[in-house]
Amino acid sequence: MTRKIDMKLYKIIISGILFVGGLLFHDHEMASCVLLLFSYLIIGYEVIIEAFKNIFHGRLFDENFLMSVATIGAIAIKEYPEATAIMLFFQIGEYIQDRAVEHSKGAITSLASMRSDQAHLKIENKLQTVAIEKIKIDDIVVVKPGERIPLDGVVLDGESNLDTSMITGEAMPSHVSKGTTVISGCINLDGLLTVRITNDITTSTVSKILHLMEDASEKKTETEQFITKFARYYTPIVVLLAVFIVLIPTLLGGDFSSWLYRGLVFLTISCPCALVISIPLGFISGLGLASKHGVLMKGTNHIETLNEVKTVVFDKTGTITKGSFEVTKITPAPHYKKNDVLWYAALAESYSNHPLSYPIKKAMTKSFDSSLLSDYQEVAGKGISVKFQKKTILVGNASFMEEHNITIKKEKTIGTVLYVAYDEQYVGSIVVNDEIKADAKVLVDGLKSLGIERLVMLSGDSSDNVKAVAKKIGIKEFYAELLPQEKVEKMEELKRESLGKVVFIGDGMNDAPVLALSDLGVSMGGIGSDAAIEASDIVIMNDEPSRLVNAIKISKKTKQVVWQNIIFAITVKVFVLLLGALGIANIWHAVFADVGVTILAVLYSFTIYLYKEA
Repeated sequence: MTRKIDMKLYKIIISGILFVGGLLFHDHEMASCVLLLFSYLIIGYEVIIEAFKNIFHGRLFDENFLMSVATIGAIAIKEYPEATAIMLFFQIGEYIQDRAVEHSKGAITSLASMRSDQAHLKIENKLQTVAIEKIKIDDIVVVKPGERIPLDGVVLDGESNLDTSMITGEAMPSHVSKGTTVISGCINLDGLLTVRITNDITTSTVSKILHLMEDASEKKTETEQFITKFARYYTPIVVLLAVFIVLIPTLLGGDFSSWLYRGLVFLTISCPCALVISIPLGFISGLGLASKHGVLMKGTNHIETLNEVKTVVFDKTGTITKGSFEVTKITPAPHYKKNDVLWYAALAESYSNHPLSYPIKKAMTKSFDSSLLSDYQEVAGKGISVKFQKKTILVGNASFMEEHNITIKKEKTIGTVLYVAYDEQYVGSIVVNDEIKADAKVLVDGLKSLGIERLVMLSGDSSDNVKAVAKKIGIKEFYAELLPQEKVEKMEELKRESLGKVVFIGDGMNDAPVLALSDLGVSMGGIGSDAAIEASDIVIMNDEPSRLVNAIKISKKTKQVVWQNIIFAITVKVFVLLLGALGIANIWHAVFADVGVTILAVLYSFTIYLYKEA
C-alpha cells in the first residue's frame, strides 16, 4: 500500500513540474503543448484506463469517466492547461484520501501477540514443552508465573492471580483457584497452575477474538464518496446534453464545427473542478482542525459518519475511567488517623508486586526502613502478613481478617477494600479503585446536548462497579461482565436497533473487534493498545474522551461548509451551462465557471479553520 501511494506521489510531482513548465513556456506554443500533454498523460492515463474498464463492467458514469470526458473535451478545444490542471488536482485529492486511511488496518498482527506459541504439557508427572497446536481437549498443562494461559481450561491445582486486562480490558487482577475457569491470553502473575484444557486452538478465546477482528473488518463498509454519487446523475445528464447540443442543430442544417465548439464549451463548463478540489479540501480542513483539538481521524469519510451518529457506546476502563488504580478512600478505626492506616498498609505492601500494592506505596510519601520487617507472607487472593518491630501487620480482604480473628467494620463501597490490622487490633480500611476521568461527565453531557439519542456502556467489569460509574456520569443503559465476543454480539444488536450510525469508544486490545465492527471506532491514543488504535477510525491522542464532542462539532461545521460550496458551485455551473447551450457563453465564461468558482470554493473551505466553538 505504501509503495503504491509513493508511486502516485512521484507521478504527481513529475506531472506538476511538467505542468509548471508548460505554463512558463506559454509563448512557445509547441513546447508548451508538448509539456502539458506529457503532464496530462503521466497523471491521467490511469484514470482514463479505469474509466474504460468501468464501462465494460457496467459502471459508465463514475468520477473516472467524468474526469476523462471533461479533460478530453478541454484538450479538443486546445485548453491544455485546463485539462492538465483538472486531472492533476483530482489525483492530488485522491492521494490525500489514500494517505488518510493508509494505517487503518493491521490490528490482527497486534492481536496475535495474545496467543502463546507453546505450552508445558504434563505427561506422567513430567513436563514436555510442545506447540499449542498439539494440545488437545482434556490434556493437562502447567502454567508458570509470568506465562500466558495457552488455551481455555479449568484449574485442577494451584492458586494465583491473573492479569485479564488483555481479554476483559479490566486492570483488576482476577484470583483463581481449583475449579476456576481460565481463558487463553491471560497472564499468570504469581502462582503455579495446573490446568485441564477445555478448548483447543481453533475454539479458544484468543482465536475467537482474532476471527471476530477479521469478520468485523469485512462487515464494515466504506462510506461512498459524494463525488461518485453526484456523478451518477450529473455526468450522464451533461454528456447527453452536450451530444444533443452538437447533433440536433447539425441535423437541422446547422454548421457542425460551430455546434461542436459549443458542445465542447458546454463540457468544459460542466467540469466539476470546483467540487473535485473544494469537497476534499473542505474535509481535509476539518481533519486539520480536529487534529489541533487532539483528535486524529483516519479518513475524511469519518466526518460524514459523525454527522449521522445516533448511538454512542462506551467501554469503561481506560475510556471513562483512568485505567490505573488510586487510593480513593481511607477510613481509620477509633483512636487512629488516616496516616496510621496508610503507614501500616505501605509497610506490609513494601515487598509485594501485586497491582493493588502500587497505589498504596505511591500514596505513602513517608520513607521507612524495610529491614525492620520480617516473616513476610503473601497469601494469594487474601492478603499479606508481616512482622514489624516483632508485632504483626495484616493487610487483606474481610475473610483474611476473619481468619486472624480481627473484628472489622465492613465497608460498603465501590472498589477493592483492603483492611489493615496491627498487633491484633483493627486499624482501618483503604479503598482502591479506578478513578473516573475528570471530563467523562463533560463527554456525556456534551453528547446529550448534541442530540445523541442513545448512550450505552459495555464493560467486562463487575455489575456493581459499572452501575456506579454509569450513575455518576449520567448513563442509564449499561451492560457488565462481558467477554469480547459478548461485546461484539451486543454491538451487532445495537447496530440493528439504531436509526443512525453507531460509535464505539474503547482503549483495550479486547476492544479491537468491537471498534472494527462499529460504524465508527474511537480509541484512546495515549494509553490505548496498538491493536485498538489500529482498528479504530478516530484516535483521541490526549486520552480525554470529551474530545469526541469537539470532533462532532467540527464535523457538523465541515459538512455545512462543504454543502454550501456544493450548492454554490452547482448553481453557478447550471446557470453558465444554460448560457453555453444558448451560445451566449464562450470559453472565457467556461473558465470562470470552472476556475473562478474553484478559487472561491477553495477560499471558503479554509473558513473551517476559523471555527471557534469546537
